[in-house]
Amino acid sequence: MIPLSFRFAARELRSGVRGFRIFLACLALGVAAIAAAGSTAEAFRQGLASQAAQILGGDLAVGVEQREFSPKEKAALEKLGAVSYAVASRAMAEAPSGVRRLVELRGVSESYPLVGQVDLGGGVRLADALQPAGDAAGVAVEQPLLDRLGLKLGDRFLIGNVPVAARAVLLGEPDRLSRGFGLGPRVLSRLQMVQGGGFLAPGLPFGETARISLRPGLSLVAAKRAIDQALKGDGFRIRDRNEAAPGFSRLIDQLEYFLGFIGLSSLIAGGLGVSGAVGAYLEARKTSIAALKALGADGALARNTYLIQIAVLAGLGVVIGVVVGGAAPLILGNLVKQDLPVPALFELYPAPLAKAALFGLLSAAAFSLAPLGRARATPPAALFRQELAGRLRFGPELVGAVLAAAALAGLAIVTAPTQLSAAIMIAGVAAAFVALFLIGLGAAWAAGRLRGLTRGPMRIGLANLAGPHSAARTAAPAIGLGVALLAAVVLIQSSLIAEVTVTAPKAAPALVFIEIPGDKGPAFDAAVAQGFGRALTPKDYMRFPFATGRITGLKGKQVDKGKIGAMGRWAFDADISLSAIGAQPVGADLISGRWWPANYVGPPLIALDEQVAKAAGLKLGDEVTVGTLGREFQTRLATTRKTDLGGFGPDFTLILDATALAGANPRQVAIAKATPVEEAAVTHALGASFPTVDVISVREQLQAATQLFDRVTLAVRAAAAVAGLAGLLVLAGAIAAGARARAKEAATLKVLGAARWQILSAYAIEYGAVGAIAGLAGVALGFAAAWPVVALVFEATWSVDWTGALGLIAGAAALTAAGGLIAAMHALAMRPAPVLRAE
Repeated sequence: MIPLSFRFAARELRSGVRGFRIFLACLALGVAAIAAAGSTAEAFRQGLASQAAQILGGDLAVGVEQREFSPKEKAALEKLGAVSYAVASRAMAEAPSGVRRLVELRGVSESYPLVGQVDLGGGVRLADALQPAGDAAGVAVEQPLLDRLGLKLGDRFLIGNVPVAARAVLLGEPDRLSRGFGLGPRVLSRLQMVQGGGFLAPGLPFGETARISLRPGLSLVAAKRAIDQALKGDGFRIRDRNEAAPGFSRLIDQLEYFLGFIGLSSLIAGGLGVSGAVGAYLEARKTSIAALKALGADGALARNTYLIQIAVLAGLGVVIGVVVGGAAPLILGNLVKQDLPVPALFELYPAPLAKAALFGLLSAAAFSLAPLGRARATPPAALFRQELAGRLRFGPELVGAVLAAAALAGLAIVTAPTQLSAAIMIAGVAAAFVALFLIGLGAAWAAGRLRGLTRGPMRIGLANLAGPHSAARTAAPAIGLGVALLAAVVLIQSSLIAEVTVTAPKAAPALVFIEIPGDKGPAFDAAVAQGFGRALTPKDYMRFPFATGRITGLKGKQVDKGKIGAMGRWAFDADISLSAIGAQPVGADLISGRWWPANYVGPPLIALDEQVAKAAGLKLGDEVTVGTLGREFQTRLATTRKTDLGGFGPDFTLILDATALAGANPRQVAIAKATPVEEAAVTHALGASFPTVDVISVREQLQAATQLFDRVTLAVRAAAAVAGLAGLLVLAGAIAAGARARAKEAATLKVLGAARWQILSAYAIEYGAVGAIAGLAGVALGFAAAWPVVALVFEATWSVDWTGALGLIAGAAALTAAGGLIAAMHALAMRPAPVLRAE
């Protein structure tokens, strides 16, 4: 009672998977990449969720800026459960040698931490590490600070004007992930030390955070409601354990999608291998198909017989990919678990594995059904012909392939964190695939035209390249797609690395000075000039008033954030940086309008970031309401400008005319260009005259950014290489599919007197040309994909890594030429007589 197609399929499957090894490899590779990306991301999500309370430091974290909690507020918070307090500020640390370094200073209460443990080197307890050493407060410091200041444990140094002793090396804090990025090494001390050291004076950048472990029976909702009532107004921020590390959660989502997208690209690149393997298998079975039809079988029986086989083998390939993709994060994750910056729980998670399996099945359907359509159309006369005569016609196979491809794209878009970006990336890959296929056809056509102009092995190689089984039509698109992904990653990385190692050091300041007293500007300028040992000009030194504020009204109406464009929404969601400047400064970068005169007196005018102005729909002369320093100004938009955060100039979002803040005496900031020697000298000089001024070394921040890029791009390059491997599998499939024809060709050439080196040269020329074509096209497409990302998304300077690009082209050509040589040696190993008699 078993249907005939199942019986025939079962009989043929008994012979094994000899013709489907490339099919299985291509399918398993893409599925494994997607499964590994999803499983790794889920491991990080579960790790964050499992340690949410530890990462946050409690069930709730309540923070205030520029002030401490009042006794009344503390009493209200302590009614909710156990509470620990921490204040954070920035200060300059100074060694006895005079070397100074900006640090992130944090003072904690006796009850800290409520959850987890502070990790200190040598097994020292936190309570012991923070005990005073004579008149010096005990602190735990990160090792980079000791290295920079030339200190060892037990040594005394200054933070601001407070003497401290380094009692322990700070390795980790349980709530570090929730606090974000710091500008310097961390120093942990007691709360009383920070409070009594002058670090919390009005106007200094500090904040206090209360972390709460709720008493049993009290829900997060009820606790938040109580906090809202106790801390009235909008001057506080509250987070619960469900949003302990929101920035990391978004990063994990984006990384999963990007790596999964590379896996999907590998599936698409390997799709030609899938299609080629199915086509070659059916070509080998053409006599069986024709015989069945000659005996009365209809096309559906022939199609179903092989559809069942392919479905079974596709399921096997998906299972292999799921097993590999699920196991790889378990193995690698546990090897490097201790070095991960984010907690992770490496286990088997069904959801990402099921998604990867669905991607694999849809890919197999999209690329396998078309060859099956040709098999169904095979006529009985194929028994007496050399080639499979069936042609793909409109029918259920073609409809199924189109629907599977659409479902594949739809699944990628639906499961992406940003649907629009996913749609653009899918469309880009599809367009690249079509372009590479057309380039392959064009290369085959050009080879056919050029072969008449050549002789010897070159003529044979070009003839093969132009032939019906040319690898330019099959392997070149897949190899090119892999090269394109690798090229895009290499070019993006090279541009960003050049930005932080070459462009930014030339354009950006080397030093940023913050917290300059408003009434000490000229004295500070003189101290900086003395530290540099030379006169300073606006080309290498600038000082500006600094404040923060908000845009509260536009064109006489209150700001409606719903009407603000997405690209400039950030300027209305929180406080922005602003200044008040007279004459037009160097690096103003005006886009429209004119700067006000140096001696301007009149209604307040502003210069606004061009992106923000466009998002708000503002034009020159429009009214803008600005709130800062406890006042509101009705201003007019005088000019728009490009704000270059990496340039040497006033990088404030909004600039008022100089008279707008007259009498307010805000703190000031300054920027300077300096050599490493000048940087050390001026930092040391300011230690005596301006110890409260914080000095930020931009050079160190750029070095940290370079290290971060190197780590991230190493992983991304490894993932992108999977797509290149898929292309090589397609090449192997094309070589395997044509092995029989190649053997006959080589035997014929040998009989006609061709030398061994001539045959080897012809094959190397053919396949080397395929690799060179694919490499050139792939690098060109990589350029097209990388430039918008670098120039428009990151707004960085376009910089080409020509060594990497040429290396990709040479590598593609060398690998494919090697494949051709292997194919040639295999064909030459056969004796001509048996090969020619086989027909």
